[in-house]
Amino acid sequence: MCTEKPAACVALASSCPSMHLLETLPYALIVLDKTATILYANAKATTMVGGSKHELAGSVLWQSAPHLVTTTLYQAVITALRTCQPLEVEYHVPDLQAWLHVHVSPISEGVAVFFFEDTQSMRLQGALRQSERKYEDLLESISDRVAILTPDGLVLDINQRPLRDAQVQREEVVGTPFAETPWWSYDRAAQAQLCRAVAQASGGETVHFEARIRPQEGWYLDLAVTMTPHLDANRHVEYLIYTGLDITARKRAEAETHALIDALPQLVWTGRPDGYIDSYSQSWCDYTGMTIQQAQGEGWMLCTHPDDQQRVLAVWQHAVQTGRPYETEQRLRHGTTGAYRWFLMQAMPLRDAQSTVLKYVGTCTDIEDRKRAEQQLKESEVHWHVLAETMPQIVWIGEPGGSKEYFNQRWFDYTHATFEHMRGAGWLQFLHPDDHERTLALGRHALVTGEPYEIENRFKEGKTGTYRWFLSRALPMRDETGQIVKWFGTCTDIDNQKRVEEALRESQERVSALMNSSIIGITVLEGEQIVDANDTFLRMTGYTHEDLRTGRMNWMCMTAPEYLARTQQAHRELATQQSMTPYEKEYVCKDGSRLPVLVGGVVLQHHSCQNITFVLDNSARKELEQRKDDFISMASHELRNPLTALKMQTQLVRKRLEKHSQHEAATALARVEGPVKQLERLIRELLDVSKIQAGRLEYLQETVDLEALLHEVADTMQQLHTTHTMVMRGTAPCSLVGDKDRLGQVFTNLLSNAIKYSPGAETVEMDLSAFAETVTIRVQDHGLGIPREQRDKIFERFYRAAGPRQRAIPGLGMGLYIVAEIVKHHGGTITVESEVGKGSTFTVTLPMRREA
Repeated sequence: MCTEKPAACVALASSCPSMHLLETLPYALIVLDKTATILYANAKATTMVGGSKHELAGSVLWQSAPHLVTTTLYQAVITALRTCQPLEVEYHVPDLQAWLHVHVSPISEGVAVFFFEDTQSMRLQGALRQSERKYEDLLESISDRVAILTPDGLVLDINQRPLRDAQVQREEVVGTPFAETPWWSYDRAAQAQLCRAVAQASGGETVHFEARIRPQEGWYLDLAVTMTPHLDANRHVEYLIYTGLDITARKRAEAETHALIDALPQLVWTGRPDGYIDSYSQSWCDYTGMTIQQAQGEGWMLCTHPDDQQRVLAVWQHAVQTGRPYETEQRLRHGTTGAYRWFLMQAMPLRDAQSTVLKYVGTCTDIEDRKRAEQQLKESEVHWHVLAETMPQIVWIGEPGGSKEYFNQRWFDYTHATFEHMRGAGWLQFLHPDDHERTLALGRHALVTGEPYEIENRFKEGKTGTYRWFLSRALPMRDETGQIVKWFGTCTDIDNQKRVEEALRESQERVSALMNSSIIGITVLEGEQIVDANDTFLRMTGYTHEDLRTGRMNWMCMTAPEYLARTQQAHRELATQQSMTPYEKEYVCKDGSRLPVLVGGVVLQHHSCQNITFVLDNSARKELEQRKDDFISMASHELRNPLTALKMQTQLVRKRLEKHSQHEAATALARVEGPVKQLERLIRELLDVSKIQAGRLEYLQETVDLEALLHEVADTMQQLHTTHTMVMRGTAPCSLVGDKDRLGQVFTNLLSNAIKYSPGAETVEMDLSAFAETVTIRVQDHGLGIPREQRDKIFERFYRAAGPRQRAIPGLGMGLYIVAEIVKHHGGTITVESEVGKGSTFTVTLPMRREA
């Protein structure tokens, strides 16, 4: 029980500027105005009632605390308001299962109601009884529209206000469904809304909603309806209390406000004092793509950027709790595009004469462009500092008068100095003495004229004391009026560049000497055009500088037709590998004559669209090769006839000796036939090489059974070389169009080589494989093998492997050259895989049927 007089507490609350004392009272306090509207409830009262201060303030006591309301309490409050005399009552509260001692004290605003829990007194159960008259007094003493309903929604009682509104008698509506009364029956949507509220309240839930009713034809009222269930001691719903507060004037004012809000260019919204967002302008709905119903309460969070939600909600809740204006920045999602834009969110509380917050009116102002500008400025500043610290150059900033106010870290790393050393003209101590005068003179001129400057000078490295060359530049930074506010400067290390320039000068001298060479022709190519050439090349081809200047020198047009494909291949190689393997070709000179040349080239490093080629006159070597080929051809023909006669005579004499039984002499003479056949084969190969060089090697066009041919060659080689076993694998029932004898020459040569170069092996293997379009023949030995660096050369004319064991094996290096040419003529390819000491595998691939 309280030991302090309640009246004294009220007086203290009225005079104290702070409500802290009332909040600490050990009993519940509720202050009501003359209409029983709650003006204030302390912490103990909110706990007892079960609501927040914001929910209780401005609401009618009978609506906000139905579990506290009884006839006794109602009569005490009404009597105190009417008589302005304090009253004390005691009554039992079923919901709380407790007895309350209540003191009602009149004050200037209305009454103050103090609730004390009486746990000491002994009470008899059932002592509290209520009469029908007290219910009627209760109903009629409230100015709001009140009705008592059964849980099913039938009218048990109703006060006179709604009856007068509809001009009906009480007995006309009592006992009928409330939804069928004149107020609700005119509109099905309103009826459904009331029925839902009855169903919810019958389940024990207090329901609040707003609705429009029609008491009479042509007369509409907007009501704030509360449907409250009344529970018995067993927590069962005994009846429902319906109250309807006339909010027609407020709704009209809100409609006018909404019309004004919708006319504003900004996105506008409104919120209740408790922070519940209840309304939005049409522009807000159009932007977010949400309806007002979707966005009410905290629904607006759905269109708020996830990263902003927690922060924005905390700011809004703080504003509501403190009653202060609300302001923050957040991103809202566009309902159509899904893109987020920045908005400035602001809200001001609207207050009544007692400074009670009635409403929050908020706006959303698009600040996307401003945020982007701020972000760009911020990023620009960050980027500038990052750039200054990460640039490979030394960076400095100077004042308009020339004093340096900033150096990046690279300057201090280079000089090993501190910023204190740089104050004033301290940086000059690191400038080379020979560069002082011209550097300072240029700086003074720039300060006077405001012009940028650039100079090459040397700065001392702090650790070693050596000087390096730098390119120093400075630019003035001006404000809107054109006044210089800063100087921005850089020092770029060009010491290596200076060394390169010196080396380049020396290189240019060497290049000049090369370009002036009287032996090597040099051209610069751009695409197919020769854009530059030295005098030697012009002399070699008969063209002039005028031809060069007017663009009449094109390497495609200057290339002999039979060398065009090889030249284009070389240029493709140049494009992909940045250089070309030297190759032979012929240029068509200006006078139509032909010039045999050896050509090599590279891509210019700093001009990737330009190539430089080196041309060596190959006439003398070509003439020498021609003489050699002519000599070989002539010698082969000259040797062939006497060799044929010698072979025939030897065979004739041997046969006669055998006829006369001179077998010993015949055997000796037979031994001569072997070297004669070997000499005959060499002469035949020489003749073939000579014909290949001259393009006169003849081929027959016939159908060749390749599998039969290979077996025939293998059988012949097996009879001639009994030291090795010929192993034949695979089948390929196919036909080729070509020269049977020449193809036989190919595989005879490959098998012969396999035998010669595998003296210690026992087998030579030949595999045959057929595919859809081609047939492949592999000849494998297990002999000496070929070094990797020599594999690409073994198909060249007169080339032989250079190892000591290979040189011991007789041969002139013509066989594989002839083989490669025959295979190429038949549209095929030949490759080799080899490992030294393990043998070699030659692979020949030929088309199935090819018209030669």
